Amino acid sequence: MTSTLSDSAQTPETSPRTYEVRTFGCQMNVHDSERMSGLLEASGYVRAEEGTQPDLVVFNTCAVRENASNRLYGNLGQLAPVKRAHKGMQIAVGGCLAQKDQDAIIEKAPWVDVVFGTHNIGALPTLLERARHNHEAQAELLESLEVFPSTLPTKRDHVYSGWVSISVGCNNTCTFCIVPSLRGKEKDRRPGDILAEVQALVDDGAIEVTLLGQNVNSYGVEFGDRQAFSKLLRACGEIEGLERVRFTSPHPAMFTDDVIDAMAETPNVMPVLHMPLQSGSDKVLKDMRRSYRSKKFLNILDKVRERIPNAVITTDIIVGFPGETEEDFQDTLKVVEQARFSSAFTFQYSIRPGTPAATMENQIPKEVVQERYERLIALQDRIAGEENRKQLGKTVELMVVAEAGRKADQTHRLSGRGPDQRLVHFSVPEGCETPRPGDMVTVPITEAGSFHLISDPTAEQYHLRRTRAGDAWDRSQADSCGTGTTQVPGAPVGLGMPTIGLRP
Repeated sequence: MTSTLSDSAQTPETSPRTYEVRTFGCQMNVHDSERMSGLLEASGYVRAEEGTQPDLVVFNTCAVRENASNRLYGNLGQLAPVKRAHKGMQIAVGGCLAQKDQDAIIEKAPWVDVVFGTHNIGALPTLLERARHNHEAQAELLESLEVFPSTLPTKRDHVYSGWVSISVGCNNTCTFCIVPSLRGKEKDRRPGDILAEVQALVDDGAIEVTLLGQNVNSYGVEFGDRQAFSKLLRACGEIEGLERVRFTSPHPAMFTDDVIDAMAETPNVMPVLHMPLQSGSDKVLKDMRRSYRSKKFLNILDKVRERIPNAVITTDIIVGFPGETEEDFQDTLKVVEQARFSSAFTFQYSIRPGTPAATMENQIPKEVVQERYERLIALQDRIAGEENRKQLGKTVELMVVAEAGRKADQTHRLSGRGPDQRLVHFSVPEGCETPRPGDMVTVPITEAGSFHLISDPTAEQYHLRRTRAGDAWDRSQADSCGTGTTQVPGAPVGLGMPTIGLRP
């Protein structure tokens, strides 16, 4: 007889099975990994301690970059002898690459136990149990989403902040992107369910949330409300105890003035905007099927900065798209110079099988792409350094984060994020209280680099505000060296049309 889900991870004769989730890719993948961890812990698994060999390794994969497949199979190859020596060990592969490659993963790596896709994360515990019971690999990949991942149990990385998915999928047809074929058409969550999850996070101690979607500002397209996203931002502003609201990523073609107004007029919506440019060349944008041009993009930035003078803007840029000429690349450099991005995620174009761009003529030689990429990086690093140096002498309130800088052991500095999401490494003056992750400190900026800021305040300049989030961090450490769980009460939410309107 097949055991129950809880029995699958623990029996009276054995200790709980341990797990590790390895995440490749974007914020959506990170969010999905939290759901996978929550599902596993609800089924009796416990997170493996660092330095120990887990009984289960789950790979949550990305298919956007060319080396994603090589990275996965390299990791799987390293685990093959480990699994042979570790009786009862299981390996599962999920995410975008699993949705794309499907049965090919088990063919190439027959020691994998479970393959699941982007549409059926919730099936992971059942598939693991079925593989153990039947002593054979299980692959289950659905072509459409049944329930939103956000309705599943969650094991969050941090109690002080959380991701909230407002939509999944994408209706755009960018020629370089494989995401729509892997995550499907856009499906919008009910506004009431989103706000209920945000409230649940706040009740659990979080003071910051990030709203997630492939194109967050197109939220509402499924139920015909073009201002649904701005209404959602304003509604988040009414949630008591929620101090910081962020979102990623919008699409320039659908970015409207009502969103800018909501950002400017809602105090807890942070003055930071990630606006993907992809290219500064109108010809390349057309070939990419990005339904905006460089002038419109720059006009959006001007409007944002007019309404929110302290706004920080970041972006994504692809170098070497098929047919990109030196003149096209120079157009990108000009837009980057004008836009003054505080940071940019820059990518060298790589062929993704299944995308229209993969079969385009005039693929750019690797050495040309590399040379252009290096020029772009040099320009953006200069701009980022110049923008960071403008912060010198300013006083900022930081939310302390758990991650320490690479040199923390030598400098003894902690790390925090300002309202504009800039990373600040700061020291605690002698005799002053040390903050916990989730607490707020107010400090002056004393040094600036291209990628971070530094604060070495005097005791008089250092101000600590202990928060509910810091209290939640203390509780989570005392409970289990873990980070707590959050789940919206009630049954999983299906994909029906919204019936709950947002407050104006």
